[in-house]
Amino acid sequence: QLQLVESGGGLVQPGGSLRLSCAASGFTLDYYAIGWFRQAPGKEREGVSCISSSGAVTNYADSVKGRFTISRDNAKNTVYLQMNSLKPEDTAVYYCAAVRLPVQAMCVMTVLLHYWDYWGQGTLVTVSS
Repeated sequence: QLQLVESGGGLVQPGGSLRLSCAASGFTLDYYAIGWFRQAPGKEREGVSCISSSGAVTNYADSVKGRFTISRDNAKNTVYLQMNSLKPEDTAVYYCAAVRLPVQAMCVMTVLLHYWDYWGQGTLVTVSS
């Protein structure tokens, strides 16, 4: 079965850190750009970060720049989102998505569902004291 599986969510205090993982099952991520998204209760889904298939290009939402870092380990078929200095407003369900693109292509944080080939089921991040 071809799927993405997120993990690493949980409850953390403000100022704390979490590392989310997005693992592919049934296919290799080598030729896929990956995006991370989040959706807070009552709000629309928003783009958080993305990384090109080569790993050379990354983008971040202004709200997470300097705090979150996206990376990929193709040998482990996994993409990570390191989240530091977490704030209560980071509380949301976090999703990863994959789209097959040429190696030299940029990545975009579009929330258009049909742009992406695969979506994960989401992992909940709660930032609270």
